[in-house]
Amino acid sequence: MHTVNMFDAKSSLSRLVEAIEQGREREIVIARNGRPAAKLVAVDQQDPGARIGIAKGRFEVPEDIDAHNDEVARLFGVATAP
Repeated sequence: MHTVNMFDAKSSLSRLVEAIEQGREREIVIARNGRPAAKLVAVDQQDPGARIGIAKGRFEVPEDIDAHNDEVARLFGVATAP
């Protein structure tokens, strides 16, 4: 664990983040007036998984889905094209 003061952290943030990203440091403590105030650590990179098409086949879109667009726009106070 590496500790840096607030001034050094502000002036070398890019270098500190690079050290975390490359694994040279596991965590960096940022101190204010000699007292630990914050900790800089890597973000866990988790695969979000497949998202596109996640609901495919779970419901059917009706043919008249756009039938009420003008009415909805009117309710929201939006002018529609003539």
